[in-house]
Amino acid sequence: MTERVIIFDTTLRDGEQVPGCQLNTIEKIQVAKALEELGVDVLEAGFP
Repeated sequence: MTERVIIFDTTLRDGEQVPGCQLNTIEKIQVAKALEELGVDVLEAGFP
């Protein structure tokens, strides 16, 4: 059996809960694209 690690990232959800951290739409898209390029399997983005 081949085992696979699945990377589940919550930067776009939990990162916004850090005091003083607020990403605009363009920054969120940039983060999502960078995570995709890194091969992250799942992005948890939160609410609009």
